[in-house]
Amino acid sequence: MIGAISTGCASIDAARLAGASQGVSDAGLTIGVLPDDCRTIEPHAALVDGAEIRSVLKRERAALDRANARVTRCADYHDDLVEHLDRT
Repeated sequence: MIGAISTGCASIDAARLAGASQGVSDAGLTIGVLPDDCRTIEPHAALVDGAEIRSVLKRERAALDRANARVTRCADYHDDLVEHLDRT
């Protein structure tokens, strides 16, 4: 029963995607590719045996800062794209 429900949801999602794609096509819009940077996963700071805990924490916070900056860049990219599409 759950498989049937899942399949039904997948077909609804596929139909929505197809409809959205057709609408974009009919409108003559071309949506660019998401920048590779937006798909990058920021790894945790490496754990090194014997490393001082404060240095690990500093590296982990730097990794989080990079990840947060990436989220901001990707959100700005999306917002700019939506704004551009709203103007057309």
